[in-house]
Amino acid sequence: MQYRPLHGTPLTLSAVGFGVWTVGTSWWGITDRAEGIRLLRLAFDLGITFFDTGNTYADGAAETILAEALGSRRGDIVIATKFGYDLSVPPRPNQQERPHDWSPAHMRSSLEASLRRLGTDYIDYYQLHNPRLDAIQRDDLLGALEDARREGLIRAYGVALGPAFDLRQAGEGIAAVRRGMPAQLIYNILEQELGEAIFPVARECGIGTLARVPHASGLLDGTATRATEFPPGDHRRWRIDTPEKRALWEEGIRRAGTLSFLARDGRTLGQAAIQFILREPSIGAVIPNIYDESGLREFAAACEAPPLTDAEFDAVQRLRAAGYPEPEGATA
Repeated sequence: MQYRPLHGTPLTLSAVGFGVWTVGTSWWGITDRAEGIRLLRLAFDLGITFFDTGNTYADGAAETILAEALGSRRGDIVIATKFGYDLSVPPRPNQQERPHDWSPAHMRSSLEASLRRLGTDYIDYYQLHNPRLDAIQRDDLLGALEDARREGLIRAYGVALGPAFDLRQAGEGIAAVRRGMPAQLIYNILEQELGEAIFPVARECGIGTLARVPHASGLLDGTATRATEFPPGDHRRWRIDTPEKRALWEEGIRRAGTLSFLARDGRTLGQAAIQFILREPSIGAVIPNIYDESGLREFAAACEAPPLTDAEFDAVQRLRAAGYPEPEGATA
């Protein structure tokens, strides 16, 4: 495992993190809490020290499971959680967004509730969850976050941006970075647009970034095929819930097939996808979605696999620029 700074903060993160929502909710097919706890503890044993969760995931259950699994190792791990959604509003069907409340009072009550659920007296990294520009521009909210930081309740704060297909999030990420807040975003080989907009600004400002969904919901780790069907309630279903999205999904599978050359010498495509992101200097950690032990072990070992070469990186970018053409001689 490698460990990297989250620039603009005092934090050092494992280069591969763990998104706790896969084990703290039922959105990813894991319904056995004991299995989730086992995976979290195994992740720590494999060198993962950065755990990213949120108060809205199963209404706090994705925070309590982390406390149960690794509360005894609190001083050895970095905890990130999120706030902003009004949890007094019942969950909406199909994981639709609840309303936001960006008032300082709501932030403070959310922070205190997360501290209780996490069984800790401080949070390392506190994030605005899917904010719009109005939240990032609120001086009263940032002032309240600064107060919490000075009190020692949080060590740093930033933003976790919404889905990559909404490129308005790029402007919101840039605004956050220019205000000194690191930005978490969806970024992977097949979805580079947000990173292309935000990374140069992050480097210019000396502010860190985090990347989630590095495997494009299964397209880049070998788990998705054209026959893949996600059941109702599975978060990945948003990828295929309309004919238009289904077509994009199948195109993504085709494009991923052109990247098979990255799997070589014991390095998997899933590991190459993580290495591709870690080439970005502003990245503090990559947060893969972890569904089982085999994926956890594979991703945790990404930094130990043969490194992605400059030639391979350039080949990926040439493929992207050309629209991911099929290799010569390939058949449908």
